[in-house]
Amino acid sequence: MKRIAEEPAYILHRYDWSESSLILEVFTRNHGRIALVAKGAKRPSSSFRPVLLPLQRLHVAFGGDAEIRTLKSAEWQGGHVMPTGDALLSGYYLNELLLSLLARDDPHPGLFDIYAQVVAVLASEHGEVLQAALRSFELLLLREIGVLPELDQQTMTLGALDPQASYCLVPEGGLRQAGPEDRARITGDQWLDLQAAMHGDAPFTTALRACAQSQAALKPMLRALVHYHCGVSTLRTRQMMLDIQSL
Repeated sequence: MKRIAEEPAYILHRYDWSESSLILEVFTRNHGRIALVAKGAKRPSSSFRPVLLPLQRLHVAFGGDAEIRTLKSAEWQGGHVMPTGDALLSGYYLNELLLSLLARDDPHPGLFDIYAQVVAVLASEHGEVLQAALRSFELLLLREIGVLPELDQQTMTLGALDPQASYCLVPEGGLRQAGPEDRARITGDQWLDLQAAMHGDAPFTTALRACAQSQAALKPMLRALVHYHCGVSTLRTRQMMLDIQSL
């Protein structure tokens, strides 16, 4: 039975498995999204209870050959406190994106590092910085799984972008010149900045700066693209945010 130790990981979601155990959806750096059973994790005396929390960096050890492997140990790696309020809901949103869009056992070490950076932002920032971080993660996640079109050219014609013209990103047509009916749009110059930012040496940092300049218009376009590839009209965390706001 293969055993993996000292694997950087984050808990994405947890389900009851029995009276005393949990099934965990875990995002690991070198093994991608995996499912683990944490035996006895619900018992008051379990060492797992205080550490199996979302948005907290862990080192885990696990083993087994089945689809659901067995968690052997989990150690908190310190760092930031648990986000609260809007930041916590935003963290659950990130986790739902990973659960919906990543296949199991498909490693994405670069995306794992970006996720860790976004989680650190969630723990310390609010408002516009938080929104820019979410837009950056959406862009980088969509690029990582291969469904984001190139942002330095029109998708259907492969024509170059006019820096002063306006363009919109649509799920079935990619990047195209905006028409009178398109309310969400940004300039060709801004799309070119986003494309360059994602291909830099520090993609999250540069994408964060680029998204800060156009996040209001990016939000509805990226939301439509995310929903399209998730196959839903509204994500659960999005609906939860709307329900809380209505109260």
